[in-house]
Amino acid sequence: MNIFNTLKTDDEYFTRYEAWADVAPYLPKNMVVWEAFYSPHSRSPTYLRELGFEVLSEPIDFFENNLGDCIISNPPYALKKEVFTRLKELDKPFCMLVPTTTLQTRYFKNLFGDAKIQVILPWRKREFDTADGRTDTKRCSFYTCYICYKMGLKKDLILI
Repeated sequence: MNIFNTLKTDDEYFTRYEAWADVAPYLPKNMVVWEAFYSPHSRSPTYLRELGFEVLSEPIDFFENNLGDCIISNPPYALKKEVFTRLKELDKPFCMLVPTTTLQTRYFKNLFGDAKIQVILPWRKREFDTADGRTDTKRCSFYTCYICYKMGLKKDLILI
């Protein structure tokens, strides 16, 4: 599955520096990070490198490749079910920035119900940038969280 052919233009919002800076102190820096959802418009790889992570980010298909020691990303929300299914198959550490409702879906429960999931929960809604680099003028209508798997966080729920 080539994610570039399946994404809609309204699903291309990009994580701002603050979102990665807020979570960086909680994530291990001794692993090579794969920012698996490459876009020429995304600054996430740059931001993660600035925050001290070694990052791989290439225009390759997430569903057909497996790079790095862990995956830290903001995946395309239109493909959350497919992304989490692939993450479970890979069974490697990950930290995904997704809507909080992801935790309440049947597919997530079926995939990770017995796994030790950890969550980093921001107290406020995140803002995202558009492909042209502007902050989205519409306030984000949903809350997000960082779902972590095998990341070795000190607590299962971290409020930031």
